[in-house]
Amino acid sequence: MVDSINRLEPNLVVITGDLTENGFSAEYDGVKGFIDRIECKNKILVPGNHDSKNAGYVHFEDLFTDRYFSRNFEDVTVVGADSSQPDLDEGHLGRENYGWIKEAFSGENFKVFAMHHHLVPIPLAGRENTVLVDAGDVLELLNRCKVNLVLCGHCHIPWVWNLNNMLVVNAGTFCSSKTRGKTTQCYNLIQADKENSNGNWKVRVSRVFSKGDRELVTETVM
Repeated sequence: MVDSINRLEPNLVVITGDLTENGFSAEYDGVKGFIDRIECKNKILVPGNHDSKNAGYVHFEDLFTDRYFSRNFEDVTVVGADSSQPDLDEGHLGRENYGWIKEAFSGENFKVFAMHHHLVPIPLAGRENTVLVDAGDVLELLNRCKVNLVLCGHCHIPWVWNLNNMLVVNAGTFCSSKTRGKTTQCYNLIQADKENSNGNWKVRVSRVFSKGDRELVTETVM
């Protein structure tokens, strides 16, 4: 996977959590060495529910600094938030975070929001207890902020929804054998280019598989 990503020479790498199994220090040390091999200067990470087990979020902060952040990369704004709760599988963002998220997305950049838990239900996930408990409020907030792209993880099921011209892209897994149904290991390749001087963007979402082959999932202009 690392070699495959490095060959792409990406501008930005986003990892949406579950870096570890139990949030232990030794697991984090292994993950840090792994991620350091990705040759991209702009790496964005948010913790997952497994990373927050056993107070693992303190190790996350030591190695990857902020669990909540807003960063600008040229004409792209990326906002990340920790949706995990220590020792619970359920996700929660919380009203106390809505204000700064709205402020972070106040500009005209291409807007990306990253978190671990699902914002909307996806197929093959079973009972819908994997969605944020405050998903409705968060969805309305991001829609109002005209967010272009939402990145999620959690259930190892790759899927894409287009909601009000906002792409909600769920990651599968590349490093785990815990796949569901007929899904297989993959990661998402997202290409966003300005379409014209009116500020429109052409966005392509593809899946990259273990042998390097790609599958185009969706292409849209927003």
